[in-house]
Amino acid sequence: MQLYVRWHSRAGQGAVTGAKALAEVMSQQDKYVQSYSVYGAEKRGAPMMAFDKISDEPINDHAKNINPDYILVIDPSLVFNPEILNDTHENTKFIVTTHMSKDELLAMPQASHLKGKNLFVVDAIKISQEDIGRAMPNTPILAAFIKVSNVVTPESFLDTMKQILAKFPQKIIDGNIKAMTRAMEEVK
Repeated sequence: MQLYVRWHSRAGQGAVTGAKALAEVMSQQDKYVQSYSVYGAEKRGAPMMAFDKISDEPINDHAKNINPDYILVIDPSLVFNPEILNDTHENTKFIVTTHMSKDELLAMPQASHLKGKNLFVVDAIKISQEDIGRAMPNTPILAAFIKVSNVVTPESFLDTMKQILAKFPQKIIDGNIKAMTRAMEEVK
């Protein structure tokens, strides 16, 4: 198995942390991983990307450019930027944070570049606000990826995430676990 994941976000939304968490989850599954990020203007709110490379074999390619199998769009406004299609292939799957249904999103002229793509939607911002207590959609979108990709069982994913989150107060751990479970149920 070799899998490439690209995260599109704004700085401060947790894409780097999400990418690192995915790398940790997959390393617990005895996979080889790389996780890194690329920033434009290094300020909160600036568009940025994070990346994960996951493989059964050692990863010797350290190139930053990848042809992603999955695109995770954390910030809803970034879905309207056709650049999210850069370097994708016909089987790339898109998991997008939005309050809209897939049909509502695709009906918008600004999203015409997504027509015919393997598209999944989840309202990761709403989920994080309701279950975590603030708009931090990185763990819900990560959970949606786990559900869509089926790279690891939801139980194993949640167990590893509990270990990763163990440094936080129990309230934050519980909120994140609830948000991730809900995102896996609600991604469509």
